[in-house]
Amino acid sequence: MTTDAGFENVWFDALLLVCALGTGLMAGLFFVFSNSAMTAFVRMENNRGMAAMQGINASILNRPFLLLFFGTAVLSALCVAVFFGLERESRSPWMLTGALLYLTGGFGITAAFNVPLNRRLAALPADSSAGQAFWAHYAVVWTRWNHVRTICCTASLGCFVLAAAA
Repeated sequence: MTTDAGFENVWFDALLLVCALGTGLMAGLFFVFSNSAMTAFVRMENNRGMAAMQGINASILNRPFLLLFFGTAVLSALCVAVFFGLERESRSPWMLTGALLYLTGGFGITAAFNVPLNRRLAALPADSSAGQAFWAHYAVVWTRWNHVRTICCTASLGCFVLAAAA
């Protein structure tokens, strides 16, 4: 029979594991865009890069992605609540740091910067001069924020791993 403390530890460890997996998957997704996809799209001729990004932005809004993206945010928020609900000597600053890094750097930056840029991009025809002018701006600014998301999610993953190891 499991003791109450043992049961709580299993849930705590599971929470850290799922948060680590979620932040790791998001870090990987963001890394692929920073490392290769955006570079390839910018190099494409005849507005194909902009059109490709518009297609990805439309198709990424699917159940698995949304579950991962929002689910990791919800679980990270739960980590913050758990942190403040624990007795002082049981608190893991790694857990809190990991949660805050994802909430601000992964989720927050996406909502505040990348999504608004995506919406503006979606509203412009790829074959228009306005679309191409915005694409030049978009590719630079969106990628910079994506680098920050990548770093924050990678650091969040590391924090959750350190919290689990503690």
